[in-house]
Amino acid sequence: MTLKLHYHPLSAFCQKVLIALYENDTPFETVFVDFANSESREAFLKLWPVGQFPALDDTARDHFVPESSIIIEYLAQHYPGKVTLIPDDPDLARQTRFRDRFFDLHVAVPMQKIVTDRIRPAGKHDPYGVEQAKARLHTALALIDEGVQAKTWAMGESFTMADCAAAPALAYANMAMPFTDTYTNAGKYLQRLMARPSFARAWAEAEPYRANFPKA
Repeated sequence: MTLKLHYHPLSAFCQKVLIALYENDTPFETVFVDFANSESREAFLKLWPVGQFPALDDTARDHFVPESSIIIEYLAQHYPGKVTLIPDDPDLARQTRFRDRFFDLHVAVPMQKIVTDRIRPAGKHDPYGVEQAKARLHTALALIDEGVQAKTWAMGESFTMADCAAAPALAYANMAMPFTDTYTNAGKYLQRLMARPSFARAWAEAEPYRANFPKA
């Protein structure tokens, strides 16, 4: 196996890459990264000192690729499959990349702020930061709600990299700050994402670790 994905199944950004791999039945193997285990943590830090997963190691091409969006770009270039996750048309490709970054930066990031604050030690919480994160998430959800009103997927009728980013980000956001009753179009979009076989598989694989996620 030439592709090795260093990951943790609970991570939204890791699930994003898993969706892309599963969409195209791309052969790969996983390397479980457990930061609670010193040996696992140190082994990963030697490969990627930044210490953020996922990271893809392509041993056949001798390329180490960190960051979820860049991994999907790399897969599209060197291991294309039946599903074109980044459109060939330059304008559509740019719009897809924008939506991918939107879900990462304006849904996943504030969601993580809300969640990580819940597991901080007593006296170390950041209520103002959480308030800002929730406001930012509401702004994003309102835009998503409007944007998917007449669409099946983020870009229209084609499933793309943007949907790979949206699926785990929205699923976890709904656990952190339930939104489906308020933003009904976004809620229906999340339902479609949850039913997509690639995400359903990645989501199921995270189930044994989901008890570690601090819900609202």
